[in-house]
Amino acid sequence: MMNILVLHGPNLNMLGVREPEVYGTDTLEDINRSLETAAAGRGIEMRIRQSNHEGVLVDEIQQALGWADGILINPGAYTHTSIALRDAIVAVGLPVVEVHLSDIHARETFRHHSYIEPVALRQICGHGSDSYRLGLEALIEHIGTGSEG
Repeated sequence: MMNILVLHGPNLNMLGVREPEVYGTDTLEDINRSLETAAAGRGIEMRIRQSNHEGVLVDEIQQALGWADGILINPGAYTHTSIALRDAIVAVGLPVVEVHLSDIHARETFRHHSYIEPVALRQICGHGSDSYRLGLEALIEHIGTGSEG
């Protein structure tokens, strides 16, 4: 059995409504269903959480210690501002894949920097809702092979 924590950051509960030209028309529920389908029959248990609150996301990361084998995270806007999320990821020492629906490097300059990327296995962005599936596959492969990155 493999346990994966999936975290969605602020405003991701608004997917499907919020700037569909940037984020697409899939809802958060659509993305979660897609992840559950990708995990089905593979011995993967997922905890999926969304919060608009930084401290709640930090708590979820900390509570993953001892349960999760890895974390798939879309930190949303906290990507560019949250040293607290970065420090929580480092503290638990679990493999993390950072995902984004849009290509953050092709958007406003302030979105180009990620506090999470340096402490993540990889960052996958710009593939719309497929970013999550690609991130999940990367995390599963890493955990399954015990590779270093």
